[in-house]
Amino acid sequence: MFVFTLCLFLWSWLSSIHGLEFGYHNSMEMEQYLKDINRTLPDITHLHSIGQSVEGRELWVLILGQHPREHRTGIPEFKYVGNMHGNEAVGRVLLLQLIDYLTSRYLSDPLVTRLLNSSRVHILPSMNPDGFESSARECMYTKGRYNKNGVDLNRNFPDAFESTTDQKREKEVRAVMDWLQTESFVLSANLHGGAVVASYPYDNSNRGSELQGGLSISPDDDVFVHLAKTYSYSHSEMHSGNSCYDSQDFSHGITNGYHWYPLPGGMQDYNYVWAQCLELTLEISCCKYPPEAQLPGLWAANKPALLAYMQQVHLGVKGVVMDSYGKPVQNAVVEVAGRRNVCPFRTDRNGEYYRLLLPGNYTIKVTYPGHKTLTHTIRVPYGPDAFSALTHNVLLQHSDYSSTATQLPQSCTTPDLGIQESDSATLLPPSVFTALTLFLLQRLLMLS
Repeated sequence: MFVFTLCLFLWSWLSSIHGLEFGYHNSMEMEQYLKDINRTLPDITHLHSIGQSVEGRELWVLILGQHPREHRTGIPEFKYVGNMHGNEAVGRVLLLQLIDYLTSRYLSDPLVTRLLNSSRVHILPSMNPDGFESSARECMYTKGRYNKNGVDLNRNFPDAFESTTDQKREKEVRAVMDWLQTESFVLSANLHGGAVVASYPYDNSNRGSELQGGLSISPDDDVFVHLAKTYSYSHSEMHSGNSCYDSQDFSHGITNGYHWYPLPGGMQDYNYVWAQCLELTLEISCCKYPPEAQLPGLWAANKPALLAYMQQVHLGVKGVVMDSYGKPVQNAVVEVAGRRNVCPFRTDRNGEYYRLLLPGNYTIKVTYPGHKTLTHTIRVPYGPDAFSALTHNVLLQHSDYSSTATQLPQSCTTPDLGIQESDSATLLPPSVFTALTLFLLQRLLMLS
């Protein structure tokens, strides 16, 4: 503990003198910076790669928290993702500055300390390092937007409203999809540029019941609006709604994604529908790649909002669902009355569930095969002030009758991974390959 405190003091002292330079650090410089932090502060940071870009650059994620190497029960997982579009470079800069801010103020700043002690924070500064390296320093042009294969990564995820089974998933997208399988993220945001607004799901629609007055409304719309307003009103200008001279006015500085423009294959909808993670898209600068002299001002405008948004991971209710023997169970369905999610929220491998909810009274229904369905009415306080959502554990009772557990749609149990780069379709005739794939999927469903 003494050695850690000493290292933290030295890092804080050096940061207070020098700080992280405001600039566009290339991939090698960014990697070295992240490794330096992890080497200096191994007790509160953990650095790992979730995969590689098309050109072989690592997709580095730095985890910050009291227990950075592993999940702890009751500690929610939060993430920020930047630079999905390679030429939208401000998010990459701000996330590196956020890392510097959090690590240099841990144990000295009460807000930072409580944030890192009460949540596990994952930061991916650059999802598209290849695009960044090829970008031009221009405000509104698209050079560097796409990955090395010329694909827009924010149009490449499986879509809840359109069939995209024949679409190849890019390496960067598959890396994020795999990442979401390994961590039970609760709240997230991805940082973009070219406007100043907080956008929330849905991004797309098939013109079904979700389409209301030109908006594509999700079952958790009230929570999403609250999250978007939390960011916009904590930002120095976003809430005014007209920060960019050439963009439309956004009331309160927020917008429903579909109402702004329909976007199929977006990452925020994928997070919400398939990963049970509520995600916003944060447009944080009018200019996608502004002059470096503007970066300190952009950091000052966004810093309070980045911190306030992180604290919202403590909204609502959390807990562990246990069987009749008191053992945590995976895939128990936890439903909130009045919120019919496309894919029902389920407990993770630790038996945990998290539901972001605004303060109020809610009816929670828990179903699990071989056990009686339990329905509880709970009152949810405002958790962010206490840095903890309401804890509500559930002990199920064994049933001799067949379960009435909610049947999960096939699309929820077998997410569309698309055509893999390593697929060896040439080794088998297409018909044989397809038949074999369908057979394996059928066997997996029978076992699940």
